[in-house]
Amino acid sequence: MTSFINIEFSNISKHYRRRSILDRIDFKLHKGQCTMLCGTNGSGKTTLLRIMAGLEKPDSGTINTGLGEIKWRSYRRALQAKIMYLHQHPYMFDASVRQNIAYALPPGYSAAERENYIDEALNWADLKPLADVSATTLSGGESQRVALARALAPKPRLLVMDEPFSNLDVELRKQLQLDVRDILKNAGMSALLVTHDQQEAFTFADNIGLLKDGALQQWANAYDLYHRPADPFVANFIGQGTF
Repeated sequence: MTSFINIEFSNISKHYRRRSILDRIDFKLHKGQCTMLCGTNGSGKTTLLRIMAGLEKPDSGTINTGLGEIKWRSYRRALQAKIMYLHQHPYMFDASVRQNIAYALPPGYSAAERENYIDEALNWADLKPLADVSATTLSGGESQRVALARALAPKPRLLVMDEPFSNLDVELRKQLQLDVRDILKNAGMSALLVTHDQQEAFTFADNIGLLKDGALQQWANAYDLYHRPADPFVANFIGQGTF
């Protein structure tokens, strides 16, 4: 793993109506790393994901991109365009797969550059045979691939995903997890995925962060979470971990 820090969050806290949602969260994401946030419902996973995507503002804490500490407005301006957010339910426009991917590209590219970006995204997601098919006729797995290609087309610095596999059947879900991980690794992109499924985390992630009541209980790889859990909550959440 490269030591280049893609994004570092320090002491990030968030409150709603005096209720603590996130409490002094610290973690680092490295370039090319696939990371998973796990936790029970209401643990703060989605809020942290939205902060990372620039959609929510933390009440306190600092953000570092490897280029020095930056303020919130600078973060949104500098990185929001380089951070893509993949939602749980992929929305398809009533257009071809190629056109759906094209919608994600910002203005300023020449026609040739746009085609190169689109073709590269189609190749990443293995969608070349479906490029001219209407996206609204695709299966659930194919739609999720189009959503992924659309998110990857602008070559973001970081891809954040909110339970993108939860609506798929078990076998398709497992296969798509592995496919998405391969795509991200081959593209050299970092990713953070939120899930409540520990098996999904073990399949997908290089590192896993486990949240409970807005606090980060442990940030480690799957082996350490299983064999060296930080506390009984982590051991119980993993299911058969050793404590």
